[in-house]
Amino acid sequence: QVQLVESGGGLVQPGGSLRLSCAASGFTLNNYYAIGWFRQAPGKEREGVSCISSNGGTTYYPDSVKGRFTISRDNAKNTVYLQMNSLRPEDTGVYYCARGTVCNRRQYWYDHWGQGTQVTVSS
Repeated sequence: QVQLVESGGGLVQPGGSLRLSCAASGFTLNNYYAIGWFRQAPGKEREGVSCISSNGGTTYYPDSVKGRFTISRDNAKNTVYLQMNSLRPEDTGVYYCARGTVCNRRQYWYDHWGQGTQVTVSS
């Protein structure tokens, strides 16, 4: 059974950092699946904040997080990470990871999703 489990969310002050993890089970990440990170703020649509291709050679970040967020993958651990630095209140939301066939900001390309982890940036 394919599962994705996010962890690492929490409450952090503006300017702080968090590292999210996405642990995959029921399949292996090796050289086939891309992983995307999405977030959904209250009252807003879910948006893509990063993705990484199957071999790690391609990554994506929207302008809103570029230079602050870094995605990485450890295929040996079947885990993908999202390092988030210089966090802002507008980064608040539920963060989801998803399995896809290509690294793309659109949700269409992803077929399995985790349950999400809450990130709250507030003083």
